[in-house]
Amino acid sequence: MPLTALAARYDQFILDLDGCVWIGGEPTPGAVETLEALRDAGKRLAFATNDPRSATEDYVRRLWRLGVKASLRDVVTVGGALQHLLAETRSGRTAFVIGSPPLRRHVADAGLRVLNGTDLASRAEVVVVAGTEDLVYDDLRQATLAVRRGADFLATGRDPTYPQPDGLWPGTGAILVAVEYASGRTAEIVGKPQPQLLRTALDRLGDGRTLVVGDRVDTDLAAAAAMRLDAALVLTGETSRADADGFEPKPVGIGETLAELLLAG
Repeated sequence: MPLTALAARYDQFILDLDGCVWIGGEPTPGAVETLEALRDAGKRLAFATNDPRSATEDYVRRLWRLGVKASLRDVVTVGGALQHLLAETRSGRTAFVIGSPPLRRHVADAGLRVLNGTDLASRAEVVVVAGTEDLVYDDLRQATLAVRRGADFLATGRDPTYPQPDGLWPGTGAILVAVEYASGRTAEIVGKPQPQLLRTALDRLGDGRTLVVGDRVDTDLAAAAAMRLDAALVLTGETSRADADGFEPKPVGIGETLAELLLAG
């Protein structure tokens, strides 16, 4: 299928997943055909996600189930970025983690001793907050106590919500704000809008003119701006055209769907 003039201008694409390529377990309209057309045209693709709930292997499997060929190298996750940062800066320390089992594995694989489920949890030297569907009050209590005692305080993002078929569900930011409010401290953010995920994706893609495509102004477009990359917006996730009006630099394109943005006709 032919590409739009916008898509034809770029050698490679960094695409968000939630709200851009898929919503829940279903692809956005025309997304699979769009990715196939980009590959057929010789374009290079990488996927960068702020969703901390799954391991990189899980995202690759989800892409394959949709009919999109992808490798581990094609997917850059905030969990992987967090692991890299912790391994370089905090290996050997203790940690308490609000997050999914894959996120806790990232922290452990970085060389930290995870204290979840122990009597020492509230005295962890590092607290990590990420989105999870299994939050309990005790997680907030332990994290708050540790942060108030001086623990390093990190989070995978500030996304208040993420799109699902029945609407917007609470995201990492909705959990993070509780710990920040209770502790009186502000977390260091690892995921978008910080540029590390896009920087890693660029390292893997190589040189070429790059377009970042996402569904959020405050994360996807802001991360692209931090890297001085062109960015485009799709409206299948959480953002309207009006939301993009005041953002600078303005997106180079806005589409109702990924297909409308990048596929001609």
